[in-house]
Amino acid sequence: MRFVPSNCLRPGMQVAKTLYGRNSEILLVVGTTLTKKNIESICRLKFPGIYINDDLSRDIEIINTISDELRIETMNGIKRIFTDAKDPGNKREKIKEISRQIESIVDELLANRSLMVNMIDLKCFDNYTYLHSVNVAVLSIVLGIAMGLDRNTLLRLGMGAILHDIGKVFINLNIINKPGVLTPEEFEEVKQHSMLGYDYARAKFKLPATSYLGIRDHHEKYNGYGYPNGKSGKDISLFGRIIALADIYDALSSERPYRNALSPSEAMEYIMGNLETVFDPKLATIFLRKVAPYPVGTTVELSNGCTAIVMENYEACCLRPKVRVFKVDGREVEPFELDLSTDFSALNVVIKGSAKE
Repeated sequence: MRFVPSNCLRPGMQVAKTLYGRNSEILLVVGTTLTKKNIESICRLKFPGIYINDDLSRDIEIINTISDELRIETMNGIKRIFTDAKDPGNKREKIKEISRQIESIVDELLANRSLMVNMIDLKCFDNYTYLHSVNVAVLSIVLGIAMGLDRNTLLRLGMGAILHDIGKVFINLNIINKPGVLTPEEFEEVKQHSMLGYDYARAKFKLPATSYLGIRDHHEKYNGYGYPNGKSGKDISLFGRIIALADIYDALSSERPYRNALSPSEAMEYIMGNLETVFDPKLATIFLRKVAPYPVGTTVELSNGCTAIVMENYEACCLRPKVRVFKVDGREVEPFELDLSTDFSALNVVIKGSAKE
């Protein structure tokens, strides 16, 4: 299968991965042949694209980071917590539910600890807040596993990560969803969300202390120019430094009211360009090994004029994947494979960036 951006979809293409809507309903099942109406719906809901099957990519396998079922279940669990945040009722059962889901995420990821994050996320625009929370938890746990954290620490990290934005429910929704640049006053209000979330979680949820710190510190910057407390370096909690990476990566690679989504490679370039300023350089270096800048199934342009589909990524050499070339200088050719990390003929070939279909 391969990923095709929404603006490149055409009637007759075959769906390779089930697409879910804003209420977790199935929009398109595997095997569906796209119609003009399907494509219009995908674009209206602002999906970045979908995975399709064709003769060029049918044998390319893309492995979920976590199962679709667990992802949807966790999204619905965090949605209930966010929706009911201002309700003074008992939160105990809802937080127990999220805790169980975090356990399942940790166990799924531990069962395949060598897995790279190798997919483009198919977020429905309307579900950004909830899927972002799930993604930040998954990315944080992936990084935690790569760091060698034990299971109990991963569970605490996961709880802090999935609740990192809970304070946003107390911020004016018009500001959160504003399509333009925030005024200084609006930005000051938004900056309150990490402390509001920290105070709310401590008052309502019985969590380990380190989980609360992750919520509070996820907007602190390594150089001390973050918020709410302007901490720097190792004075920022470990969970805060981990969640900051996951939060910014997922936010940058998502469609937002005020800007278009960046590609995974562009989001990774931002992280690489901000080592020691925004991010802990040691943690960021590990993160860059675990998240593929050119996920399997994406189309890339090579420096030698070839257009290719990424077939396989290597953790130790993530910028030099194995690819399947299908165009040379814009002309279709008989597909052939090229391993940028091992093939002698590819020693001087680099990926220039994502390619248009």
